[in-house]
Amino acid sequence: MLVRTGGTAVGDAPLSTVTNAARLLKTFLTDEGPVGVSELSRRLGVGKSAVHRLVTTLAAEGLVEQDPHTGGYRLGIVVLELGRAVPLHRELHTAAAQVLFRVRAQTGGSVQVGVLVGDEVVHVDRLEGPHHPPPGAGSRVPAHRTSCGRVLLAHLDPAEREEYLAHPPIPAPRQPDDLRAGLDRVLRSGWAEVPDEQEGDVASVAAPVRDATGHVVAALAVGAPVSRFGPPERRRVARLVVEAGEAISRRLGWVPETGAGPGDR
Repeated sequence: MLVRTGGTAVGDAPLSTVTNAARLLKTFLTDEGPVGVSELSRRLGVGKSAVHRLVTTLAAEGLVEQDPHTGGYRLGIVVLELGRAVPLHRELHTAAAQVLFRVRAQTGGSVQVGVLVGDEVVHVDRLEGPHHPPPGAGSRVPAHRTSCGRVLLAHLDPAEREEYLAHPPIPAPRQPDDLRAGLDRVLRSGWAEVPDEQEGDVASVAAPVRDATGHVVAALAVGAPVSRFGPPERRRVARLVVEAGEAISRRLGWVPETGAGPGDR
């Protein structure tokens, strides 16, 4: 079915909705106050009911917010967070590139950098190891199931960490108290391990990556098949991963003597 939206022919309705959502967000680029549904409808050439559905959905995701006084809409805080993430990911890639190659050569494992997005870890950079490839860049995995995720969860603001633990996406028989104890160990040791990532095929260790302010913004992990990555080897590799995480952090401007302490984020 061919749908026309705002004078533009679009091949299907779902794509039309995405296009309209993008166009709606762009209307807020002008430096002005909150904009009402009627005005948004006029600017987009889309019916008021459709615009209302769009802003309601975007508001639920934090991309726009409604002014309580005027009833108009403006960009939400999530858009600001996304904007900050773009240069951060670019800086992460630049800072981590040579370090990833070195760590892979030292360990023989797969190496990846992950960031926390909601309850999941998104791998934004990776190098495949000779024995087992990691998830591809951009892949998402539940945070509590990965060493990257456990590092990032451990270094959340305490209130955010408790909120996560209060509603963890953890299947039985794992319990929130078990995860809490595990995150506390991460803060004490400076690194995390998961002996059975990805349905038990891979074991991994990870360490934090900090930005110039000392906040933990990413985690660096090494993974290898469980058969060749037992506890002694994980402990040996953990030291290398911690040092590599610190090397990337320095490239991002972190100075260890003034960096944030455990748990700060």
